[in-house]
Amino acid sequence: MSLAPAEALSRLLEVLDRLEIQYMLGQSLASAAYGLWRSMWDIDIVADIAVQDVESLIDRLRHNFYIDAIEYGRRFSVIHLSTSYKFNIFPLTSDAYEQTRFGRRTFDSLPTAEDVILSKLRSYGERPSEQDWNDVLGVIAVQCERLDLPYLREWARYLKVEDLLEQSLAERHESMWASSSGAAGETPGSPDAAR
Repeated sequence: MSLAPAEALSRLLEVLDRLEIQYMLGQSLASAAYGLWRSMWDIDIVADIAVQDVESLIDRLRHNFYIDAIEYGRRFSVIHLSTSYKFNIFPLTSDAYEQTRFGRRTFDSLPTAEDVILSKLRSYGERPSEQDWNDVLGVIAVQCERLDLPYLREWARYLKVEDLLEQSLAERHESMWASSSGAAGETPGSPDAAR
């Protein structure tokens, strides 16, 4: 992350910390941390914002950020005035998976690698995006031996993305097999692999 987004993120997190608002950094930032790095245009943050925190939050942010209309319980955006970097703030919901994911966040406020995969698969299932799919494959590639497969499969069923999870795991397995069995670009069943 370049200095400008890091500075903007630091200022935003300082405000959340001062107000004792718990938060979790978004899945795109986490997928870059656990998988393959990519640039981002903005950063998503899930925050456990109480009704009584809204006024104080606005007051503390307005000196360094442009704030779009904040309505309790709805997503809003803030833009750091010095760097023009954008942050999307998503209120923590009462959904069982969202509560579990939030409770599992790491000491540095990132979702776990498993939760990045699940969230990206849910996004992909709702609105297919090559970037989401590549993020999933990147996290699986880098974290493969450390992933909690029973947890992934349990919540994939809940989120109704079990087929996508199994497809991504199989695609990663095929990719590993191809890279260890021969020339670059070969895939099992391809004409090159049959030679």
